[in-house]
Amino acid sequence: MASPRGARRAKAKNRSFATLLAGGLLIGAGLGWFGPDVAQRLGRREPVAQTARDVLSAQFGFCHTGGGTNCVVDGDTFWFHGEKVRVMDIDAPETHDPRCAEEAALGARATQRLQLLMNAGPFSLESGDRDTDRYGRALRVVTRGGASIGETLVAEGLAREWDGARHPWC
Repeated sequence: MASPRGARRAKAKNRSFATLLAGGLLIGAGLGWFGPDVAQRLGRREPVAQTARDVLSAQFGFCHTGGGTNCVVDGDTFWFHGEKVRVMDIDAPETHDPRCAEEAALGARATQRLQLLMNAGPFSLESGDRDTDRYGRALRVVTRGGASIGETLVAEGLAREWDGARHPWC
C-alpha cells in the first residue's frame, strides 16, 4: 500500500505532466497557425478595401484656366462634376509656378498620367479624415478596383506619398 506522501507525489507528477502536455499542444498549435512565415504574412500589404463599386466615370481633359468640369489641373488635382478634388494621399510636382525646370517637366508628366488614369475606367472617391483642405478642395483617395490611383503615381515616380507637408522638388 502506498503512503499518503507517495500518493501526493504521483498526483503532482501527473499534474506537471498534464500542464507540460497542454503547454506543448498550445505552442504546437500556435506554430501551426502562425508558422515560420508569420512576419511575411503579417507585413503583406493588401490594397485599399473597396467600400463601393467603382461607378464614377467621366471623360477628363486638361484644365487650362480657372475651374472646369471633368478636367485635370495637375498631378494631384482635378475637377469632377463641378467640384475641385485634391488626391489626398499624394503630393505631385507643381505645374503652376514651378520652382525649377525639373519640377515643371515632372509635373507635366504627372498631369498627363493622372488624366490617363482617370480616363481608364470607372473609379471611386473615398473620404479620409478631413473633407476639405484649406483651399476648399474636396480631399479624396481615388481608387479603382480597391487600389489607390495615387499610389500608382507614387510607384511610377511621378508623385510622393503625402506626409502632411510640401517638400521641394528642385
